[in-house]
Order: sequence, then C-alpha cells, then structure tokens
Amino acid sequence: MQTIVITGANRGIGLALSREFTEKGWHVIATCRNPSSASALQALANKGQLEIFQCDVSSASETAALCDALSGKPIDVLVNNAGIMGGEHQDLDDMDYEAWASTMDINVLAPFRISTSLLPCLRLSTNPRIITISSQMGAFGKVMGTGQYAYRSSKAAVSKVMQVMALQLANEGIIVCPVHPGWVQTDMGGPSATITTAESAAGLYKLIDGLTMEKSGRFWTWDGNEHVW
Repeated sequence: MQTIVITGANRGIGLALSREFTEKGWHVIATCRNPSSASALQALANKGQLEIFQCDVSSASETAALCDALSGKPIDVLVNNAGIMGGEHQDLDDMDYEAWASTMDINVLAPFRISTSLLPCLRLSTNPRIITISSQMGAFGKVMGTGQYAYRSSKAAVSKVMQVMALQLANEGIIVCPVHPGWVQTDMGGPSATITTAESAAGLYKLIDGLTMEKSGRFWTWDGNEHVW
C-alpha cells in the first residue's frame, strides 16, 4: 500500500484528494489545523485507511512535530495543498502588506519547509514524489487580468521553488512538480468555477500516479497537460 501526505485536507481540493486516494486504496495521512472540527475527514478516517494529524503549515514547531511523528515511515507522495488567497486588499491602491507577507509564508515558505523536513521519509520510498498545488495565476506566460498581487506572486514563487528543488533532488530520483489544479468550485475558486473538487482530484490522481522522472521539474495541469511557466 502506498502512502500519501496531504496538507490542508479538511476541505476543498485537499478533502477531495483525501477521498480520491482513500478510494484508490492508498494510506492517506491528512493534515489540517483543527482535526476536532474536521468532520468530513473524521468520516473518512473511520474507514480505516486515513489518519489525521494536526499541522498548521505556517508553524515551524507543528511541522517539526508532524515530521517527528512520521519519522522512519516511507512516504510515496507529499501533496502541498494548504494555501490561502491572501485577503481582499491586493491592489495597487489598496494593499495589506501584512497579509501579503502571511500569504508568502503559507504559500511559499511552508511547502518548502514541509518538503525538506519530510525528505528522510520520502527517501524511503521506491517512487517518491513531491507535488505542490500552484496556480496558472502565477504563470508569467499567461495573462489573467490584474489585482490579486499577493496570491499571484506567491504562486509564481512556489512554482520556481519547486523547479529548483526538482533539479537538486533529481540525482536521488525524487520527482518534484508544481501543479495547476484547475479553476475549482471551492471557497477560494467560487461557485462560477468550471470544475468540481471531485473532477480536479480525479485528474490529479491520474497525473500523480503516472509521474516519471522525465516529467519532474515541469509545470502540469490537473488534467495532465504541461502548463506554460
């Protein structure tokens, strides 16, 4: 049985991924900030293939505690899913700088921290993969309007971080990819989004399951297409 760690798993894409991988027979380690209130995750855990761990990814101490708890256990896939939109004030004449800094912390620093912290577990896998949920809104090769400076810049940054990590870990056989999950009907994506969380998760499962070293360090979409940087 393969093992996957999914951060921010209590709702949206993270919850859908937890459900998808559980249904496919994987052992799922799902993290969230408040497990006691994650009723949908608790229901999945009752089926026996999912464990829930508390982890606020912005907390170095909680990340360290998670990694200590998983020490010595092989991890086949890490999905850095936890992230935030960055708040309402993200425009030229209306910028919340503290919120911007927090967005960079959660969307960029946290995926790097947890990825590097879990490397010992990933190195125990025969096919280790690190997947980070990025966004086409951070792609330089795609023009998508204005505003949302905090969110866009954080996704551009984390995509670059993953590209560099892929190069550095290539000689160890660790696959690293940023992924655009689609425009998904979540609290972040809104009701007008084009795909459901279940559709995104099903596509991401197929992508993750079929990743090879040749695909490492490249930017992919939820449905298996390569995305411009």
